Amino acid sequence: MAQPSYYPDPLIEGFLDELWSARGLSDNTLSAYRSDLQHFDEFLQQRQVSLRDAGREVIQDYLGWRFDQGAASTSSARLLSSLRRFYGFLLTKQMITDDPLALIASPKLPRKLPDTLSEADVEALLAEPNNEDTVEGRDKAMLELLYATGLRVSELVALTLEQISLRQGLVRITGKGGKERLVPMGEMAISELERYLQQNRPALLAYGQSDVVFPSNRARMMTRQTFWYRIKLYAQRAGISKALSPHTLRHAFATHLLNHGADLRVVQLLLGHSSLSTTQIYTHVANARLQALHTAHHPRG
Repeated sequence: MAQPSYYPDPLIEGFLDELWSARGLSDNTLSAYRSDLQHFDEFLQQRQVSLRDAGREVIQDYLGWRFDQGAASTSSARLLSSLRRFYGFLLTKQMITDDPLALIASPKLPRKLPDTLSEADVEALLAEPNNEDTVEGRDKAMLELLYATGLRVSELVALTLEQISLRQGLVRITGKGGKERLVPMGEMAISELERYLQQNRPALLAYGQSDVVFPSNRARMMTRQTFWYRIKLYAQRAGISKALSPHTLRHAFATHLLNHGADLRVVQLLLGHSSLSTTQIYTHVANARLQALHTAHHPRG
């Protein structure tokens, strides 16, 4: 006998609409909330319990079921964050009177240091694209700007001409939660960007117009996945064997600033972190590197 179809609780879309209008969260973030809540809702429906009526015991049952299915602690922590926000929304709207997650603790997660590149690795990566080639010239400007500013890849590919000022040497970014920040580009990135805008970008717009700074060869906004593929290509050509992520150059930007004495709060502002605790992870990266250098080079290391 076929299983009945799953029909999402309308409360989920109401919650997501509220998040979108009040906080301006990205599509990816909203999609993650939707996925977490719908999986939980489907579990509840199989037990004939509504989201509004779910209590602590059924939530703990769900967490236990996920554990049996092999869910990672990081995934469960994200799920609990989604549920806390959702039930906080229901409390605010007076749709429930008690918070079913009040006595449920989040799993303790190991502090994971972000993967980063050495300064020599970054130099090798940035030197790899050939700026005489139209596409590689665009990529070179993107890599230089990414390392100079610490932008998220999603912010980089969506960058428009009105957001950059070559004269002032600044990029204006609207990040998570609609928060705006101004980030200096630095001389190398400005020089590479000027060259790209004069030499490479006009060729990329042969098939149409766009206000995106770094369009694809079809004059459209590049996807994050496409640019990530390009980064991996240049890393391979440069002989970099370290595991990379889309945020690798953002991590390198922050770590290298701290290595050279930058103030943590300045780095926080440049990265667009709402909390200093998020930025503090990079102090561990910098300290780990200093300790490794001391061990390697001090005569009593």
